[in-house]
Amino acid sequence: MKITNIEYFRLDMPLAEPYTIAYETISQTTNIILKLNTDTGLTGWGCSAPDREVTGETAEDVIQNIENIIIDLLKGESPFQIARFNHQLKQQLKTTSSTLAMVDIALYDLMARKAKLPLYQLLGGFRNSIPTSITIGIMPLKQTLDQAGYYFKKGFTILKLKGGLNMHEDIEKVIKLRETYGNDFLLRFDANQGYSVKESIDFIAATMKAGIEIFEQPSQKNNDDTLGQITRNVKVPVMADESIKSLNDAYRLVSNNIIDMVNIKLMKVGGLLESLHINSVSKAAGMEVMVGCIDECALGISAGLHFALSRPNIEYADLDGHLDLLEDPFINLFKLKDGIMYPSSHEGLGKINL
Repeated sequence: MKITNIEYFRLDMPLAEPYTIAYETISQTTNIILKLNTDTGLTGWGCSAPDREVTGETAEDVIQNIENIIIDLLKGESPFQIARFNHQLKQQLKTTSSTLAMVDIALYDLMARKAKLPLYQLLGGFRNSIPTSITIGIMPLKQTLDQAGYYFKKGFTILKLKGGLNMHEDIEKVIKLRETYGNDFLLRFDANQGYSVKESIDFIAATMKAGIEIFEQPSQKNNDDTLGQITRNVKVPVMADESIKSLNDAYRLVSNNIIDMVNIKLMKVGGLLESLHINSVSKAAGMEVMVGCIDECALGISAGLHFALSRPNIEYADLDGHLDLLEDPFINLFKLKDGIMYPSSHEGLGKINL
């Protein structure tokens, strides 16, 4: 099999409702879709979700990378050289992780379609479904409670609450969520790098009775010492997100006991191959893993889902980044019912009619 033609297109998708996290407010997102055509008639699909803060690139950067580097690298080649292509692209695209992810996902999609298997089965096939959390951004208390009620009526049982701007307001929201809706849901909290060591300790102490399951990225991503101090001084598992953008990051944090858990986002680390390596490091340390996402169309979310289903120590999923996107052309790649995600039985990432 040879790659004969490479196509791409840009998806500019508004959000149904803008949301706020500790460092920005988001009202729209752009994805770049890659299509690898082969001489056998099989097509591989990949997705890039560029974000200057998270992936270090813009949509224009991704397009330039496709036109100036990726087409020349892949055209006329066998797609079954994923490690080689990853290595070569990393040498040229050191800080553009969603470009790497886009190519990597498209190559794995092609491999699974050639094997006539859903991708998660090719990757390991550990489970057939996984529950996902649903995220509530930073908003006033009443709106937070109303949003939670709306999600519970939709069948979700895991909430991830964003915070980090005002610790006292965050504490009030956590307590009121429990008072209003009881204990029949799991609650995770993401400070998005917004807390100091003292604020983190005070926040967890004030919310212990609320039973927060995971305390995600409380402090700044470039300060291992602060993150480690928080991990050692709170009684809730601390998960690294923004602090992990590579295998080297994961190894450093895990081997130095700086964190308790790892959040792997394909767009942030550069695709499935790097994610599999990071997951192996986490497994060796006895750490559970969450597969997360950014604002990705259903194609990108599908790749995250297949990865999450492939390994036993991937216990958690936060794959809701597509739910609020308008004009997403990728539908029916997976099923989401009562907060549980189920992959398509179709080969690769699912059946695509575009």
